[in-house]
Amino acid sequence: MAAMAETQPAEHTIVVPPSVPMVALLGSGDEYLRVIERAFPDVDFLGRGNEVKVQGPQPEVALIERLFDELVVVVRTGAPLSADSVRRSIDMLRADTLTRPADVLTADILSNRGRAIRPKTLNQKRYVDAIDRHTITFGIGPAGTGKTYLAVAKAVQALQTKQVNRIILTRPAVEAGERLGFLPGTLYEKIDPYLRPLYDALRDMLDPDLVPKLLTDGVIEVAPLAYMRGRAQDVNSKVLTPGGWRPIGQLEVGDLVVGSDGVPTPVLGVFPQGRKEIFRVSTQDGASTLASGDHLWAVSTRDDVRRGKPHRVLKTMEMIGNLRAAHYHRYELPVLSAPAEFYPTQVPMDPYALGLMLGDGCLSGSQRTPSFTTADVELGERLAVGLPGIRLRHTDRFNHLVLRDREQTDVLTRTNPLVAVARELGLWGTKSSTKFVPELYLYNSAEVRIGILQGLLDTDGGPVTQANRTCRVQYCTTSTRLRDDVVFLVRSLGGVAYWRTRVAEGRKPGLANGRPVPYNHDAYVVDIRLPAGIEPFRLERKADKYREFGGGGRPMRFIHSIEPAGTAECVCIQVGAVDSLYVTEDFLLTHNTLSDSFIILDEAQNTSAEQMKMFLTRLGFGSKIVVTGDVTQVDLPSGTSSGLRIIQQILEGVGDVSFNWLQSTDVVRHRLVGDIVEAYGRWDAEQPQTQNANRGRGRR
Repeated sequence: MAAMAETQPAEHTIVVPPSVPMVALLGSGDEYLRVIERAFPDVDFLGRGNEVKVQGPQPEVALIERLFDELVVVVRTGAPLSADSVRRSIDMLRADTLTRPADVLTADILSNRGRAIRPKTLNQKRYVDAIDRHTITFGIGPAGTGKTYLAVAKAVQALQTKQVNRIILTRPAVEAGERLGFLPGTLYEKIDPYLRPLYDALRDMLDPDLVPKLLTDGVIEVAPLAYMRGRAQDVNSKVLTPGGWRPIGQLEVGDLVVGSDGVPTPVLGVFPQGRKEIFRVSTQDGASTLASGDHLWAVSTRDDVRRGKPHRVLKTMEMIGNLRAAHYHRYELPVLSAPAEFYPTQVPMDPYALGLMLGDGCLSGSQRTPSFTTADVELGERLAVGLPGIRLRHTDRFNHLVLRDREQTDVLTRTNPLVAVARELGLWGTKSSTKFVPELYLYNSAEVRIGILQGLLDTDGGPVTQANRTCRVQYCTTSTRLRDDVVFLVRSLGGVAYWRTRVAEGRKPGLANGRPVPYNHDAYVVDIRLPAGIEPFRLERKADKYREFGGGGRPMRFIHSIEPAGTAECVCIQVGAVDSLYVTEDFLLTHNTLSDSFIILDEAQNTSAEQMKMFLTRLGFGSKIVVTGDVTQVDLPSGTSSGLRIIQQILEGVGDVSFNWLQSTDVVRHRLVGDIVEAYGRWDAEQPQTQNANRGRGRR
C-alpha cells in the first residue's frame, strides 16, 4: 500500500514570498526552472506570478517543495544562484543528508572585489568545516574539486582575522626532480612555473597590489617542498641544555634544550639536512651563530615594539641587505624572559663570597694565607658571614688576612677552609689576569649565578649614570676568562653585555700611594644591562645609586650583520616550546618550526613518505596544516611510494587529524570535467587487474 501511495500523483502550489524576486529565484528566462524540469522529468511545472504549481509523484513533489524552500533562503541571504548551484542543491537533497543546501551555498569564506568564495558541494562544505575544527586536514580527490582553492581561501581568512601571522604555501616540484639548478634564471624564476596555481589563487582572493608586498614582508611564503627543509644550523653549532652547551648535531629526540623562558623543553624532531650554504648572523653585542639562509628568526622592528605587536618570523635571507633603518638597527631579537634553568648542584662555597674573593681577594699562593682588600667595611663583614670557619684580621688601611677561625673549626684542622675550597675549584694559584668562575657555578641555579655576579660587581663593578638615562652597570677585569664568564652570567640571566679592551701598552701609569704603577695586562671593560627584577648589587652605596636612576632599562639585542660563511653539514630540530624558540650560541634565541602559520601542502601525492613526515613534524604551536592531493595522479619515480597513499594508515587513531575525500560530483570546473573523471573511473574499474597493476607501477 505504501508503494502505491508513493506512485499516486500529487499536486502542490508553491507560493514564493513577495520579498523574493521571481527572476532571482527562477533565473533569467526561467533558466533555473528549466534545470529543475530536466531533473524531474515526471513532474509538470506551471509558473504564474509568485506561484509555481507542481504535479507529479508524491516523493518528487515533496522534494521540489524542499528545494524551493532552500532556494528562497539562498536568495534572501543575497547569495547569487546559478544553474550549477541549483543542480547541486538537487543532488544534495537527493542524497538525503542532514545538511541543508542553503547552509552550503551561503557559507561564505571571504569576499574580494564583490565576489564571494564559498563551498559549492556538500563534500566541500564538510572539508571547509574540517579545516575549522582540526589542526591537520587532508583533502584528497580528483582535479577540479576545489581542494587547494578552498584551502588558500581559509588561509587568507585566517590571516585577515589574525588567527595566524603568516601563510606558507608549498608543493613538491617533482616535474624537475626537485633539482632546479639546471633551469635558467633566479631561484624564484625557476620555481615559479610549479607554484603558479598557488599565486593565481592568492591574486583571486587579495588585492593584486597587496600580494607582492605580503610576499616581500614574509607574511606569505610560497616555496617548493624541497626548500622547506633548509631551516637549519651547522651541526657544530651549540645549543643550550640544562647540563650546558651541546652541538646541535648530537641532539636526539627526547633531549632537553633551554627555551626562551629559560625552562627546559624537549626536542620533538631532528632532521639532517645535508650540506647547505650557511651565514654567520651577528648581533651588536658581539654574539654570533651560524644558520642556513632559510633558517627562521623571531624579530621585532621599532614600530612593532612601540605598538606592542608580537614578533614577526623572517628567514635569514629575507634580512640580508635590510638590517638598518636610517642609523638604527632594524631587527631586534628577543632575549631570555627568565633566567636559564640548569640542573641545580650543591656548591662548596657561598657564591656571593666567591664572587667577592674573585674580585678583591688574593688567591695567588704567593703568601700562604689568602687576603682580601677593600675600603668597604660592609664587604668585609659580608665575606666573613659567607665563609664559615674563617675570620678576617685587619693588617693595614685596606688589607685583611683571611684566617682559619680556631674557635669555629676543629683544633686538629690545620688547613685554611678557604684555601681548601680554592684548591678544589682550581682557583688556588690564580692571579688577577688568570682568575675565572668555575663551571660548577656557571651551570647552576639562577640563585647561584646571581650571587656570584653580585659579588663580582660589588668589588670590580659599579653603576654608571647619565642625566635623563637609565643606569647601566660596568665591570672591569684583566682576566679574559673572567670577562667571558661575566658575559655568560649576564646573558644566562636574560641580560645583555658588551665588552671593549683598554690596551696596557702606552697607557699612562696609575698611582699607588703616590707611586706610578705601570699596567702589565690589558683590561676589559664590560657594559651590562640586566632585566628588571635582577639586582646587580648588594653593596648599599652601589645598589642605592642603581635604584635612584631607575635600574638598568630594557636589555636589547639587534642583528648587526649577516655574512656568508661557506657551506657545512646542517641539521634542524623541532622543540616543544610554545613559541618554538630555543637558545643557541651566545644565548641567541632562534627557531625553525612553523608557529602561528597556516601551511598548505599542495600536490601531496608527489611527496615520499619521508618528505611527508618531515613536513608534518614542522608543525608549530598556533598553526594549521592542510594537505591536498590526488592519489590517482602520482608522478614520483618508479619504486618510490607516495606519502599521501600511506598517511591515513600511519595516522589512524591520532587525534585532531581529519581526512576528507572529494569525488567527481564535487568537481566545480566545467561540468564536462566531472564527466571525464567519472569516465576514467569506470574505465579503470573495467580493466584487468594486471593492466591496473602495470599502470600503477608507472604512476607510483
